Amino acid sequence: MRLKILGSAAGGGFPQWNCNYRLSRAARAGDPNVRPRLQSSLAASAGPDGGWVLFNASPDIRQQINETPELQPAPGAPLRSTPIRAVILTNADVDHLAGLLSLRERQDFHLYATARVLGVLDANPIFRVLDPAHVRRLPVELDRPFAIEGPEGPTGLTAELFAVPGKVALFLETGEAQQDFEADPGDTVGVRITDATGRTAFYVPGCARVDQAFRDRIEGGDVLLFDGTVFTDREMERAGVGTKTGRRMGHLPIADEDGSLRALAGADLRRRVFVHINNTNPILDEGSAERRLVERSGWEVAADGMEIDL
Repeated sequence: MRLKILGSAAGGGFPQWNCNYRLSRAARAGDPNVRPRLQSSLAASAGPDGGWVLFNASPDIRQQINETPELQPAPGAPLRSTPIRAVILTNADVDHLAGLLSLRERQDFHLYATARVLGVLDANPIFRVLDPAHVRRLPVELDRPFAIEGPEGPTGLTAELFAVPGKVALFLETGEAQQDFEADPGDTVGVRITDATGRTAFYVPGCARVDQAFRDRIEGGDVLLFDGTVFTDREMERAGVGTKTGRRMGHLPIADEDGSLRALAGADLRRRVFVHINNTNPILDEGSAERRLVERSGWEVAADGMEIDL
């Protein structure tokens, strides 16, 4: 199995278009320790015959495809073609589904998500631009492995969606924050990806809490790509760019007392990588003390274009 990080930043990318925080300024200035990043997405392939599967379709998807030759039409392929066989959504956040609107040119691929997330697409008429004659929407039940297929048949990959603590998409929130926080198990999911050799990757770009059930599930995985949105829960407030905490946004902080560094310490994983990194997170600076702490703890920090071969 081959994995490729198409985008490693959280919603808005890095630098975010209207962010003037010190890290965004450094990225714009060309600081070599602070590399720009596109919005969160992952591509996976079991081999050339099975094509590629995308996990989330970010608003940056056109640029991500342009920067990834493997996702472009082959030189000898038909005039309208793509090696992208399927897209799997982990939630209904704008930064994970808006890219579907760029895949509207009557191109065949399969779209997988929970019934809750597909319901969001069904309720919004703009997504009718995805012609159902070409884009087949396939509801997925939680905790049931399924072979990922495209219009041309199996991709060679198997996926299993499982609920993780999270929240409904921001544009779906109503009422009090706590009432919306964990509205339904199908709102936010992680994905277990396996190939025919048994290699296993876990992709969890959004997760508000790690419990024992999650620990048990990921034990023995070859790689965990996990929510690295914020370094500390009140990071955005301290940076002066917002009032919401990481948990209020559905993201477990990295370094707090009950953050992911401690919650996942000792887990039996071959590799562990932080993805979905917010523009205020100091681990974006490769020379920072926070970055060194994360790396000493056995974690890697994803960058766009990063490849993982399993």
